[in-house]
Amino acid sequence: MHSTELPFALEQHDVVVVDDVLYTGRTVRAAIEALFDYGRPARVQLAVLVDRGHRELPIRPDFVGKNLPTARSERVDVRLEEIDGVDEVSITAVQGAVA
Repeated sequence: MHSTELPFALEQHDVVVVDDVLYTGRTVRAAIEALFDYGRPARVQLAVLVDRGHRELPIRPDFVGKNLPTARSERVDVRLEEIDGVDEVSITAVQGAVA
């Protein structure tokens, strides 16, 4: 495993954390905690492509592509042209999940 080094001080910069789907907020919290290992940015903002609700933590995005209310028993998948050959958001039922 390689270490990560930033050639600048975070304290002087605004940082935008980007996530594809915001659900419970735990992934975003982990990303921000990892970011803080390198310093405290002047400001941290959150941008998400899809906000599906069901937050477990008090996290609110600053920028949202689409608010997409879902059931907890559903899964949201985001595909991007550059990686998947198509831009799309799909919702599928998760087998055996409790609503």
